[in-house]
Amino acid sequence: MRACIGRTGCTIGVLLLVQLVFAPVSNFVLLKPVFAAPGFLENAAAHSLQMSLGALLGLAMGAISLGIAIAAFPLFRPLNRTLALWFLALAVASFSLTAVESTTVMSMLSLSQAYARATSVDGELFQGLRVVVASARNWAHYIGLMVAGSMVFVLYAVLWRFTLVPRALAAFGMAAALLQIAAVTMPLFGRPIVFLMLLPLGLSHLALSAWLVAKGFAERGQTASPARRSTMRSSGEAT
Repeated sequence: MRACIGRTGCTIGVLLLVQLVFAPVSNFVLLKPVFAAPGFLENAAAHSLQMSLGALLGLAMGAISLGIAIAAFPLFRPLNRTLALWFLALAVASFSLTAVESTTVMSMLSLSQAYARATSVDGELFQGLRVVVASARNWAHYIGLMVAGSMVFVLYAVLWRFTLVPRALAAFGMAAALLQIAAVTMPLFGRPIVFLMLLPLGLSHLALSAWLVAKGFAERGQTASPARRSTMRSSGEAT
């Protein structure tokens, strides 16, 4: 059992590291010139390869999140079936929204390519379509981030509840996930995202992935303090 827990933790730690490295590449590197002025309608056709790679990379990052949930499910289910199912369900929803976002990114590319071939008399029509297609991508992006943040919160909640990693690390992760959810919810109320609110979750993921790669998941209660372990034993909790 201990070896299984260690392998699962190491696998999830590596997957988290891969996400930390490659997740920002899609929006902040590959798609950055597409969203620069004057906008995707004029720019996307000239960066078709980057847009395609960005859509595929985003889809791959969503698949990694789903892979993390699948890998963790056999470990989490005996501890708390409800939380394990919530974690898996949110991962599936997050991947589905990522697929929708990738689809809308490719729709943006198709619209830009049609705009590049169109005559000047069609300009007003394309400007109207620009708003529709861009809004579809943006809202899929924000809602996807909200669901992904909820999934991460459940992950850290399980880690905290069953002391699978140091509780301070899990508690910091829960707080960071709530900050991320609050940040990406702001556009729903007409306010811009405060990107500094996303930084704690990145730091938390980095610390968690490093811990899991080095030590894996602890058996329940192993990372608790001696006083906590004594309380758990006296109350009949398994350690």
